[in-house]
Amino acid sequence: MTRPVPAVAVSAVEALHGMSEVPLAVARRIALAAQGFGEPRPRGRVRVEHLRHVRERLGIVQIDSVNVVTRSHYLPWFSRLGAYAPALLDGLRDEPGSDGLVEYWAHEASLISPQTWPLFAFRMRRAAQESWRGMQEVARRHPQLLADVLDALAERGPMTARQLESALAAAPRADRTQWGWNWSWVKNACEHLFWSGQVTSAGRTRQFERRYARAVDRLPRQVWERGPHGADPIADEDAFDALVEMAARGQGVATQACLRDYPRLRLEQAKPAIERLVGRGVLVPVRVQSWRHPAYLHRDAVLPPRIRARALLSPFDSLIWLRTRTSALFGFDFRLEIYTPAARRVHGYYVLPFLYGDRLVARVDLKADRTRSELVARRVTWEAGVERHRGAPAALEAELRELAAFLGLAEVRS
Repeated sequence: MTRPVPAVAVSAVEALHGMSEVPLAVARRIALAAQGFGEPRPRGRVRVEHLRHVRERLGIVQIDSVNVVTRSHYLPWFSRLGAYAPALLDGLRDEPGSDGLVEYWAHEASLISPQTWPLFAFRMRRAAQESWRGMQEVARRHPQLLADVLDALAERGPMTARQLESALAAAPRADRTQWGWNWSWVKNACEHLFWSGQVTSAGRTRQFERRYARAVDRLPRQVWERGPHGADPIADEDAFDALVEMAARGQGVATQACLRDYPRLRLEQAKPAIERLVGRGVLVPVRVQSWRHPAYLHRDAVLPPRIRARALLSPFDSLIWLRTRTSALFGFDFRLEIYTPAARRVHGYYVLPFLYGDRLVARVDLKADRTRSELVARRVTWEAGVERHRGAPAALEAELRELAAFLGLAEVRS
């Protein structure tokens, strides 16, 4: 069924009412609008309110330590807002309060709002069984160390793992787990307590080391009480419903697999939540053109008349988390090649997809050469069929210049 393109953004549910199948181009616009690409970037100075708006829209922003361009969590805000003062984002992360950001294992290591933190109480309660091996081992072999870390944080306030190692002179440290990053027992103790919700983040150092603090000291009282160790913990069923709705709101239209992947839920956790949300009218079942599986439309999703985005995306941007979704929406098969041997890489080491309009049109292998003050585009690979004369190359050049300025680099080199 063909309908005219609306002149302004409208309710997607109303616009699609009576349609037997959602056209793929329409699904793309809904998904991009849900991720914050349906609105123009702010004019003038980006304020902290803009950052909070993106936080609420996305729900979860992934963290990664790779610093080839910049730390990954700075890029989703840049992609949607343009240049901003990174100190504003650091302030949301580093200062306690109910309207900032905290870290937890959400999608992966992620920034979330304090109000989202207790929704993962179900995961925190399973730390002894489901966390990484070193975290489980320290809880079994050195339970006193967990207590010592909590006591040190209570006495001295936020500290890094290295600072805690110095403070806890009697802590076991020669025996390392030989797992992962070969963390010390103190580091594993910190991460076990972090996973289990007894410890939370208090920002990061310049070296990107997490500063640990007792969650009861750091989080707002009403947030702590809804967590696994508080007096009024949120029920698992309510948490699953809230997380699935967050995933649906952040994606606009999504399959069951998409909804599960966003907060990394299991099938038995997500499927009943989807059914409950459909029953309450929060999710509306739909079929999307060429998608193999049924999809769900969030009742508040909007359909803009067009998408005029121009954005370089972090490889860890929530728009492209699930590779099958990225392929289904954009016809864009994306693979992170950081861990691929150099001789076998196809597109480069640290590749940022380039969003132009409503399509992913190129892949840009980027590096910030801070010694020479250059943003280096080591390779640009345009997608087959892209009509580059329609402004895409000029748009990419403009975005690279803006990104370089955001990073404090003087030049762009390709």
